[in-house]
Amino acid sequence: MSVMFLPLRLIPVPLQCVVLASVLQLFFSGNDKFTDTLEAMEGKVFRVYIKDTGAVLFIGFKHGSVWVHPSSEQRPDVKIESTTAGFARLCFAKEDPDALVFQKVLKLSGDSESMLRFQKLLAELDLDWELELRRTFGDFFGQKVAKAAYALVAAEQNVRQTSTQLVDDCLRNINTPSAERLQLWQAGVESASRKVAKMQRHLDKVERLLQQQTSLKS
Repeated sequence: MSVMFLPLRLIPVPLQCVVLASVLQLFFSGNDKFTDTLEAMEGKVFRVYIKDTGAVLFIGFKHGSVWVHPSSEQRPDVKIESTTAGFARLCFAKEDPDALVFQKVLKLSGDSESMLRFQKLLAELDLDWELELRRTFGDFFGQKVAKAAYALVAAEQNVRQTSTQLVDDCLRNINTPSAERLQLWQAGVESASRKVAKMQRHLDKVERLLQQQTSLKS
């Protein structure tokens, strides 16, 4: 997914697949600790959809290796969906995949067991994408991709912070009560409720007395 950080509309999806497959195959071939994980993923296919570019990639696991193609005849076990920035946060900023799923930045759907295995793989995948890209395709390409990825992460973070600040400013402008004022308001409501309940008890008592007097007169 590391190739998702260049101007992707200028890069054919098949080339993206070649880059991604090359990095993953080189990484997994040099890490025996993933042997069991890869065996558990045997025969599984994952459909990756990048919303802002419309690109679709298929990642599959076969014979302890990884393949990446622009299409697949096999029905995907899991569908993975995010934006370019979302994948940048996952791969380069190394944000927790579970947190990204919880924030709905990363969306997974499909077979539950396969999704759990994939999330486990992502959590264990301590992969330095910039380093691996440099190893596989040279410093120039690796630097370009990494620089674009970090810029995307920074830009999205700035947007989130700006949005939060705008919301805070709007709330202040409409005189949204502070926590202290809310506590005082809540205390006032509780006090009024107690007074209403007390008054209701008095009314009930008066009503019973009136009923008794009416019964005596009759």
